[in-house]
Amino acid sequence: MAKSIRVFYGKEHGLLGRSRLDFKWGINPPISPLSIVHVSAAEATDYGSAYVIGPHGQTQQDYIFSLGDADVWVSNVSPHSGGVAFILHVGAPAPVDVVVTITVEDGTPQQFRAP
Repeated sequence: MAKSIRVFYGKEHGLLGRSRLDFKWGINPPISPLSIVHVSAAEATDYGSAYVIGPHGQTQQDYIFSLGDADVWVSNVSPHSGGVAFILHVGAPAPVDVVVTITVEDGTPQQFRAP
């Protein structure tokens, strides 16, 4: 079964333009260079306390995704032993809050070389 985690980067991280990030994640089985990893990102709004409430009243997260004016995207996703490196792009006049979602699939892909 795939596993996902969300990482909130607030304005105080100063992410603007092109930033190289490396997220270490100690899951079992561990991430390896052969892992299938998907990384997405979006602008977010920080509420500072539990804002999103689950179906049974449990608190879930203190931010929401927002379709703001910033262009936010990820490129160059590179799994490695114990984590994943990627490039986060934030196109805005000033830093914005960003949420990154990292998903690791089970198994490894079939591989071949294009002719």
